[in-house]
Amino acid sequence: QVQLVESGGGLVQAGASLRLSCTASGGTVSTYNMGWFRQAPGKEHEFVAHINRSGGTTSYGDSVKGPFSISRDNAKNTVSLEMNNLKPEDTAVYFCAARPLLIGNYYDQGVYTYWGQGTQVTVSS
Repeated sequence: QVQLVESGGGLVQAGASLRLSCTASGGTVSTYNMGWFRQAPGKEHEFVAHINRSGGTTSYGDSVKGPFSISRDNAKNTVSLEMNNLKPEDTAVYFCAARPLLIGNYYDQGVYTYWGQGTQVTVSS
């Protein structure tokens, strides 16, 4: 069973950038399609980004298209989320998740089997 650990969160000012990383252990990240979700206080999980096994196809939630970029380094067993021009509304706990099968929709949290514990991102105005 793969374990996922996110890192790179923190407190930044609006307009700043952050790079989140998700490192896998107990499994090979290249086996999975990977996604990032976020959850703001009092809100449900929101789809942020998805990347397929090879890294050749990426998808983004409407609210993060443009400033955010997902990538993966299968050799390092890591998936990253580059976040630019951060806004206060980007404040949330960010989770990475592994999707073993290409069934269902990538923006549906229900198709992901493994989840990290999350990393807090706080953007001040």
